[in-house]
Amino acid sequence: MEDRQLAIDVDLTNLDANAWLGEVDDLCEEHGFFEQLGSDHFAGFLEAGNKLLVTFENADRVRANNTGAEPRGFAYARHDGWSHLALFSSTESWFRDPAVYAFFDRLDDDDFFEDFEQIVFHGGNSGTAYAAAAYSVIAPGATIIALRPQATLDATTAGWDTRYKHARRDDFNDRYGYAPEMIEGAGDVFIAYDPIQRTDACHAALFRKPHVTALPCPLLGDELDRAFDRMGIHDVMIKLAMDGMLDRKRFAQLLRARRYDQTYARTLVRRLMMTGHMRLAKVICEYKLLRGPDTFFADKLAELKKFAGDQT
Repeated sequence: MEDRQLAIDVDLTNLDANAWLGEVDDLCEEHGFFEQLGSDHFAGFLEAGNKLLVTFENADRVRANNTGAEPRGFAYARHDGWSHLALFSSTESWFRDPAVYAFFDRLDDDDFFEDFEQIVFHGGNSGTAYAAAAYSVIAPGATIIALRPQATLDATTAGWDTRYKHARRDDFNDRYGYAPEMIEGAGDVFIAYDPIQRTDACHAALFRKPHVTALPCPLLGDELDRAFDRMGIHDVMIKLAMDGMLDRKRFAQLLRARRYDQTYARTLVRRLMMTGHMRLAKVICEYKLLRGPDTFFADKLAELKKFAGDQT
């Protein structure tokens, strides 16, 4: 298969759910295929080059948060000539649907993944990250990027996670079930999480294989995909993974970009104040105000000065 950049020219912004889905359907049919998987999931494939990016995404989050309201892999197909297989859900989902199982079974029977030299599975948040890890078993040797994945929502194994009660109706013990076991045949596996989010950290700790690289992201919260996008490191991370160049050191270098992220800085100031590190919080507020006016840092600085006055 020769690499070729796809001429994807479509405006997906400001479309309602049905119109957006129709445009994605048409594009995928033109360059590959599109398929409905049961009532809540669908798959689209863009055929381009020998590198394949497999993404799991929630359609509403794509429309609301992604650049140009595009599936994450469209830009790589357009600019880098990567092929792209996208799995979407119409609701919050862990992709525990027999129709999704059957789809991957069919790809396996057709030796679909053997046509590609490099494969990256990507899930940007929660259930999509779980699915990226779980379904990677179908493509041995693939690289996995999973941002705050759950290992399982089975109550016997992860009863300490009391979130996502609606998803516990799904069976996490049948096929493609326990994500930490599904990654055994993978290449490099990168598990990103915020260690301050205790439940996320517990799930991350269940991914214990030697080829797993834990990527702690303190104070970036429970929407790592959006934080990485804000910092401009998400695309770089995916490209490094595709080229086999992502590791803990390189990620740590990328993560330095958080110092320029206002959301991270505000979270850091709140955390420092909550834990009694008032002097450091004051330094950060003063530094941020030197770079430009900001109501949050001005208010916090006034609060810190009042606190200092009360201590004298």
